[in-house]
Amino acid sequence: MNVLHFINAFFSDSAHWHGYDGIPRRLLEHIQYSLMALGIAAAIGLPVGLLTGHTGRGGNALAFLATAARALPSFGLLVLMFVLLGLGLLPVMIPLVVLAVPPILVTTYEAMRSVDPSPVDAARGMGMHEAKILFQVEVPVALPLILSGLRSAAIQIVSTATIAAYVSLGGLGRYIVDGLYQRNYEKVVGGATLVAVMALVTLGLFWTVNRVAVSPGVRRSG
Repeated sequence: MNVLHFINAFFSDSAHWHGYDGIPRRLLEHIQYSLMALGIAAAIGLPVGLLTGHTGRGGNALAFLATAARALPSFGLLVLMFVLLGLGLLPVMIPLVVLAVPPILVTTYEAMRSVDPSPVDAARGMGMHEAKILFQVEVPVALPLILSGLRSAAIQIVSTATIAAYVSLGGLGRYIVDGLYQRNYEKVVGGATLVAVMALVTLGLFWTVNRVAVSPGVRRSG
C-alpha cells in the first residue's frame, strides 16, 4: 500500500470526522496549542527584539541566547518538563515557546538594525520621541522581516506541537502517536498529512498578512 492509498483511506473513513478523536476536534486542539505558544513567544521575543534593535545594544547577547535555545531538543525538553511538572499544558508550552522565541527575537533585532538610519536621524532632529520613532519610522520599514520571523516561528510550532500527544494531550500528534502504537499506518500518514497541510495554510496566512499590513512602497523596496 502506498502513501496515497493511506491518505485516501484515512480521510474517506467517516469515523475520523466526528467524535472525540475526530479530525475537527484534533485540528482545533492543535490550533489552540499553536496559537498559545506563538502568542507567548511573540510577547517575549518582539519587545526584546524591538528594544535591542532600536538601541543597538545587546546584539551579541541575543545571538548567544538564540544559539543556546536552538541547541535544546524540543522532545528532550518536553520529557524533562514532564518529569518536573507532571501532566498538563505547561510542559508542552515550555519547549514550544523555547523553540519559537529565537527566530522571532533574532529576526526582529536584525530587521530593526537593517532600517536606513537617515529617516531615523531626521526624526530625532525634528524632536520626535523615541517611542514614536520606533513605531512610526522603524517598525513600518522593518515589518516584512519581523513578519518573516513570526512566520518561521509559527511553522516550527505547528510542526512540533505534535509532541503534545506524548504527554497525553490532544492535537494532530494524537493520530501519529496512537497510529504508531496501534501499527495503524493510515492514521500515522493521515496525521502527518494534516500537519503538513496546516503548515501550508499557515504560510498562506502570513503571505496574506504581509500583503495587507506592509505598505506597497516597503514591499517594492524589499
